[in-house]
Amino acid sequence: MNKVILMGRLTREPNVTYSQRGAEPMAVARFSLAVDRRFKRDGSDQTADFIGCVAFGKTGEFIEKYCHQGTKLVVEGRIQTGSYTNKDGNKVYTTDVVCENVEFAESKKTADSNMAAQGSRPEPTEAAGDGFMNIPNGLDDEGLPFN
Repeated sequence: MNKVILMGRLTREPNVTYSQRGAEPMAVARFSLAVDRRFKRDGSDQTADFIGCVAFGKTGEFIEKYCHQGTKLVVEGRIQTGSYTNKDGNKVYTTDVVCENVEFAESKKTADSNMAAQGSRPEPTEAAGDGFMNIPNGLDDEGLPFN
């Protein structure tokens, strides 16, 4: 079984290209996640692994539209290895996680406050809510769609 689940932050802006697949172009999003280690190994200072990921199609479009450097994600997919010969004639081996499912690992409010604290992105002009829709006063439980 080849199954991977990772949680980490994007180390840089995703690189999204479109390839021609049949009649319609297909999004190919390449990015890397910084995934924290639980323990340091061999006394080294590195406490994270930087894992290359690729997402295709609708998942790639999601990455392009909503994910930026520092976004915390949970990705589910499979490990894929490959190789190619570079322009110098050397064989290069690759290992990537092919993402089949991608989800946010923190709320937008938390992400915005983390980005503002790091100074990476400007603060939003409007106060961020908790992500939930307000229910109008006077509406009883019978009027809700999920009874």
